[in-house]
Amino acid sequence: MLESISGVVQKLTPTYAVVTTSGLGFYINISVNTCEKLRENTSCVLLLHEVIREDAFDLYGFFDENERSMFRLLISVSGIGANTARVILSKMTPSELASAILSGDSATIQSIKGIGAKTAQRVVLELKDKVSFVEGDEKIVVGQGNTLKIESLSALVMLGYQKSAAEKVVDAIMRESVQHSVEDIVKIALKRL
Repeated sequence: MLESISGVVQKLTPTYAVVTTSGLGFYINISVNTCEKLRENTSCVLLLHEVIREDAFDLYGFFDENERSMFRLLISVSGIGANTARVILSKMTPSELASAILSGDSATIQSIKGIGAKTAQRVVLELKDKVSFVEGDEKIVVGQGNTLKIESLSALVMLGYQKSAAEKVVDAIMRESVQHSVEDIVKIALKRL
């Protein structure tokens, strides 16, 4: 899995950048917020998220960890894909979006072109417990418990277990104790499934 890329910005548009490194040019989808922090013909480091589908291998680049964390939370919401998440992050900074989610302000999220009322409400409902925002530091904190759950569920589904059954077992394990690692949760769940 690709984590980051370091190179020279060969081409820059509001929706993508071409970053050249070791003689290869990588087409990386970016938000307007990331675009504003980059300059053509200068060195950069972008954090990456890969989206691999049957017909495409797409890279999404982020200037900082706040934006990538928020992107990953957005794509975990039912009905929001990578491009929609990028559009949301082009219209709102991660801190603005975190504030809207925490205050239950679905109207602000709905004001983004292509986001309907139901989708905006789903973003608020599904992410309210997963996001906290430290105002002074301008830092978005993703709840650790949810990360453990998401990673554990992902591992169990990849091992062939149904998501609904695996989710019940993982929830029960996490209620028992929060001190587990992903590996511990998966091992315990394998014994119970």
